[in-house]
Amino acid sequence: MNKQIFINLAVNDLLKSMNFYTALGFTNNPQFSDDTAKCMVWSEAIYLMIMTHEKFAHFATKPIADTKNTLAGLFSLSVANVDTINQMMDAGLKAGGKEPSEMKDYGFMIQRSIEDFDGHTWEIFFMDMSKFPQQA
Repeated sequence: MNKQIFINLAVNDLLKSMNFYTALGFTNNPQFSDDTAKCMVWSEAIYLMIMTHEKFAHFATKPIADTKNTLAGLFSLSVANVDTINQMMDAGLKAGGKEPSEMKDYGFMIQRSIEDFDGHTWEIFFMDMSKFPQQA
């Protein structure tokens, strides 16, 4: 079996969240989805499990964070170019997401951030390694 990552997030409105992540470019895998959880696929190796709070609580060993008011993590998605960043952001904002900060340009990397309805923060970035600062 290939190595994979599953990011698990608690959400308040499963269908609304699924539509938001679909707008960003994730696809739903119905094989691992039901009325309490949706498996959203980013790539062959990266999966996002969005779950109702009740379902998420079955797996949690601590209280569920209030991600509207507290940052619990930053999730980053690399894309092929700056146009893709802007297209994803436009789609995500139209689907109800929130842009918590302005675009950042680090010279070799362009990054924009978007929050879902529950405050989970995603960074969408493009990195041009040919512009990465060379060390002496």
